[in-house]
Amino acid sequence: MSLQRIFADPKFPPRLLLVDALATGATALLLLAAADLLAPLLQLPAGLQRTAGLICVPFVLWLLALSRRPTVPRGAMAAVVAINLAWVAGSAWVAFGGTWQPSPLGIAFVSAQALVVLVFAELGWFGLRATRPAPPVPA
Repeated sequence: MSLQRIFADPKFPPRLLLVDALATGATALLLLAAADLLAPLLQLPAGLQRTAGLICVPFVLWLLALSRRPTVPRGAMAAVVAINLAWVAGSAWVAFGGTWQPSPLGIAFVSAQALVVLVFAELGWFGLRATRPAPPVPA
């Protein structure tokens, strides 16, 4: 089976959204539950980590709701891709140019989760491209 067929499969978007929700939920849980333990290791404030975890909660719930639909609206999928890309940009700012000076472990942690989110964004984009409507045929 070609990648084009995988991305165009109607089951692809809901499955992708479910995996994205599970990964984002796990990250949110880690940030909410272990912020005080991670803060000295990552050299990132516990409050920042908790805020990031809290921001993820409604997104996870939305992803779960979308993943239960037989077909995901294109606009919703495009919004998920855009939100994921915004998260990657924010993560890059935190790791490399923001207010904080994370430890090497902090940079690795933030970069690793951003890379995973970037993969979700790319896969979502590929799915959107594979299912775009055909251009109208001139009369």
